[in-house]
Amino acid sequence: MRIVSICPSNTEVCEYLGIEQQIVGVDDFSDLDRTRLGPDLSIDMDKLASLRPDIVLASLSVPGMEKNVAELEQRDIPHIVTNPQSLDDIGISIEQIAGACGINGKEARNRWLCELEPYRARKWTSRVRLYWEWWPKPLFTPGGTNWLTEISELCGGVNLFEDRPEPSVQTTWETVLKKKPEVILLAWVGVMTDKVNSNVVKKRPGYEETPIFIMEEKDFCRPSPNLLKGIRKLDQLLTKIRKP
Repeated sequence: MRIVSICPSNTEVCEYLGIEQQIVGVDDFSDLDRTRLGPDLSIDMDKLASLRPDIVLASLSVPGMEKNVAELEQRDIPHIVTNPQSLDDIGISIEQIAGACGINGKEARNRWLCELEPYRARKWTSRVRLYWEWWPKPLFTPGGTNWLTEISELCGGVNLFEDRPEPSVQTTWETVLKKKPEVILLAWVGVMTDKVNSNVVKKRPGYEETPIFIMEEKDFCRPSPNLLKGIRKLDQLLTKIRKP
């Protein structure tokens, strides 16, 4: 089967399923070394079509990806669309992608859920107040229905914006300060770690020595099994912070 994946999270699901050798084309942000089709928000559809895919793995995980789906439909190119927002949704997308690629994904979905179970079984008497920043200007942060809210809980934290029902929230620095974060976590979408500048936050009015950590974007911002790496990293970080 000839597979094309036009978002990094779906590429990572294919790797989790062990079918990455069947991928012939990917978006520019996927880590797999295959024919590059452009940024995930601006896919070169002529180049994609030339690869003659049996299935295209599309996504709506980032606003703006809708135009990719519309173009695939217009060209009548076989495709599926994933849009996971929660950790359980990621399990569903694992099975969905497996089925579209001609394999049974039930075992892989169950494996994903089993890997989460030790974290879900833990109980916390207190939680660290976390401000996650997805984008610095304007400020975007995950809301209550996003996987980062769940990951925060699994590691003994609480997302300051868990009370907002949407998966992504545009907010203001003044609102962030009112919520009294104990830790600031910068995971700017699409930005490499070495390009994230914490001084952007430190120069904001009212900032007062709140610890800032730069988090690997691909371990926290892509709804795929790679989030397990992010869970482990956040767990280690918050464990150190709790120690007197």
